[in-house]
Amino acid sequence: MALIVQKYGGTSVGSFDRIRNVAQRVKALVVDGNQVAVVVSAMGGVTDQLLAMAKQVSSNPPEREMDVLLSTGEQQSISLVTMALLELGVPTVSLTGSQAGLHTSGTHTRARIDNIDATITNKYLEEGKVVIVAGFQGVNEEGLIQTLGRGGSDLSAIAVAASVHADVCQILTDVDGVYTADPRVVKDARKLPEISYDELLELASVGTKVMQSRSVEFAKKYGVKFEVRSSLNNNPGTIVTEEHDSMESVVIRGVSIERSQARVTIIGIPDEPGMSARILGALAEAEINIDMIVSNIAHDGFARHSFTMHTNDLGRAQAALKPVLADLGPTAQIESEAGIGKLSVVGIGMRSHSGVAAQMFTALGAAGINIGMITTSEIKISVTVDEVQIEDAARVVHTAFNLDRPPA
Repeated sequence: MALIVQKYGGTSVGSFDRIRNVAQRVKALVVDGNQVAVVVSAMGGVTDQLLAMAKQVSSNPPEREMDVLLSTGEQQSISLVTMALLELGVPTVSLTGSQAGLHTSGTHTRARIDNIDATITNKYLEEGKVVIVAGFQGVNEEGLIQTLGRGGSDLSAIAVAASVHADVCQILTDVDGVYTADPRVVKDARKLPEISYDELLELASVGTKVMQSRSVEFAKKYGVKFEVRSSLNNNPGTIVTEEHDSMESVVIRGVSIERSQARVTIIGIPDEPGMSARILGALAEAEINIDMIVSNIAHDGFARHSFTMHTNDLGRAQAALKPVLADLGPTAQIESEAGIGKLSVVGIGMRSHSGVAAQMFTALGAAGINIGMITTSEIKISVTVDEVQIEDAARVVHTAFNLDRPPA
């Protein structure tokens, strides 16, 4: 007998037929002798409907009340899934985030999990009941409902799995695992049987949308092994786990792309202490997230800073930097470019294999794809290319590292 925590997203419970499908899947686990806790999201589209309702009565809905409103979406789901399981004769009980002991702190609509008291959940599991928990929500020390922001139900599931010491946590969604690349872009992309926490974190940071980074970080911190798999079939998914020695034999685990990137370059910056802080501080105050950063001193003795961001932030970045440029003096000028894509390769095998960057750049050069900015980490290399070439670049690099074939 295993203790299994499952999470079903909005698509998986997006209709009454799909809710019944979830109930059948959970019943099969119970019939096999397992203890099961299930974390569910709001039905697909419900959260958007609730947001639209709030806008109908308020031009600026307070975040405290938005948490009260949005949390009802998951409460609707847990009731319906519980009813479907009871209809199948499976003893089941639903719990809100508060009832499940999920304690939060921080800002409304984007709270963080501090701890989770699994006393009530364990009590029901020991009684032989399936426990259906509302994802995306918790309660702070004042007893106020708080929601966890994007990816909150995944985070709830990992937290529940950690608190009940589950044997495995299954994140069931509309994709059936983590692939070496986006299958819609690279037709011969291959599903990975396993991936390390660090590799998935890096892939998430550069565009892979399978899991939010903070859910993976939480799993790594508490040692929760989880599996990303489809809710629409019974095929094995991708196990996300701690790094082990055999993983290093795979040099590159995956390729990821991000579209709609823009580059801003400031030239003629006086080579003096504090210049970078002034520039980046202005962007931080404007709440602009920057990604790649390259800085150097030109032959004329002036510094040059380049950084990338989402294209949607380009106009605000230019406005935020305008007063800073005036303070930097007459030599400072700003250049900007939109229509950029970012290509990244990720793999913990980079730590023990040399020549990865050379192999990547050689493949891109042979395909006539010019690269712009370059940044690296211990297990990642990212480059910018013209956005119209980003898909070709992904396919070229995927082939160059033989990612279409299982490792020998």
